[in-house]
Amino acid sequence: MGVIYVLLTISIIVAIIFFVAFIISVRNGQYDDVYTPSIRMLFDDELVKESKKKSSVSTKTKQS
Repeated sequence: MGVIYVLLTISIIVAIIFFVAFIISVRNGQYDDVYTPSIRMLFDDELVKESKKKSSVSTKTKQS
């Protein structure tokens, strides 16, 4: 029965540590970026197009 109390206190301490880390990151502005999520989908398409162009260029040079 004593092990349950030890594990319970350890889990509560770990939860408090994660909660404090979350509060500190919110206060420091970690989640304040509101511009990037709105344009993120635009950059994903460009990255896919560039990788396809690079692969087609590399296969053309390998065939030559």
